[in-house]
Amino acid sequence: MRIAIVGGGLGGLTTALLLRQAGVEAVVYEQAAELREVGAGIVVGPNMARPLVRAGLGERLASFAVALETAWEFRRWQDGRVLSSQRMGEECRRLYGTDCYVAHRADLLDMLRDALPDEVVGTDRRLRELRQDGDGVELVLTDSGGRSTTVTADAVIGADGIHSAVRQAVVQEEPPRFSGLCAYRCLVDARRAPELALRRVQTLWLGPGRHFVHYPIRDRELINIVAIVPAGEWRVESWTADGRLEDLAAEFETWDPRLGGLIAAATETKRWALYDRGPLERWTSGRVALLGDAAHSMLPFFGQGAAQAVEDAVVLAGCLREATAGTVAGALARYEEIRRPRASQVQLMSRGREVQNHLPDGPAQVERDAALAAGDPLRQSAWLYGHDAEAALTGRAVPERR
Repeated sequence: MRIAIVGGGLGGLTTALLLRQAGVEAVVYEQAAELREVGAGIVVGPNMARPLVRAGLGERLASFAVALETAWEFRRWQDGRVLSSQRMGEECRRLYGTDCYVAHRADLLDMLRDALPDEVVGTDRRLRELRQDGDGVELVLTDSGGRSTTVTADAVIGADGIHSAVRQAVVQEEPPRFSGLCAYRCLVDARRAPELALRRVQTLWLGPGRHFVHYPIRDRELINIVAIVPAGEWRVESWTADGRLEDLAAEFETWDPRLGGLIAAATETKRWALYDRGPLERWTSGRVALLGDAAHSMLPFFGQGAAQAVEDAVVLAGCLREATAGTVAGALARYEEIRRPRASQVQLMSRGREVQNHLPDGPAQVERDAALAAGDPLRQSAWLYGHDAEAALTGRAVPERR
């Protein structure tokens, strides 16, 4: 059986790797001329790290990712007072079997690419047309020179992101929902960053109308910054659109001066408007299935976009392990049945988080801060981090690790 994967991002490459480890032939078709990740930092939570370790990538992951000592360190916008923090390390490993990491997306992509044979990934292949019948799927691909190639497969997986070309073959698409927010993203040379940003800590500064996140990546050579602010007139939904550092600095000019120092250390910033889509009514149609952002694009406030794509890949590989060309449609339907409820839950819970993060100073903010101080975020995240996608394949309950 031969599976064609459209999209060579983290979800597509993880899917190819896990399918091949399950004995299923898989080929990736990526529209870009070369595999490169345009994003920056990413949280590799335990529910994402465990499948990568099981796939044999644990040593490589640990070689470049930063294992967090503390996560969810919430600070007050005005003076940096710590509202709440959660020790990770040994406690996280005891509960969930692995560290919680932060990493550069490009390093994760390189890790996955190096784990696959060269012939598995084809670049400069843009999907132009997709047709399926009872015998298989035909894809018409074009390169940057306008030349067309037709390939056939027993099934197609659309791992081609928020602007998926495969999705239209599965479901009638609704317009995306605009959140009213945009994100600034920067990478700062750690040698220029304030001492506060160098710790193995994921820090979230909360304040009126906006919040600011930073953590180190690449063995603490870089500091990743993500700042969520009101979008104003900005509507560009692209990770590659340039922003202006002076605009970012103005958003936080009245905040703790250490943030101003961190922003001043940046040399450039990207800016993108935050959109998401509601849960799709279906992920599969016959021999075609969606995966990752193509199936469940979500706002970034839970840091679960890539993790949910990896969970998808685990379940998809398990469903296709014993499938044949004649039973593949049923296997894809089972994949959707297992994955769609959970991914939709994460998708919906990622909405509205900014309301709590962006409260103006006052009684509601005081109540929120008290709840943060009294909470146990590591255990409260058991539904996210303790989920075992392999166990979900068998229908077994997935207990919280102790």
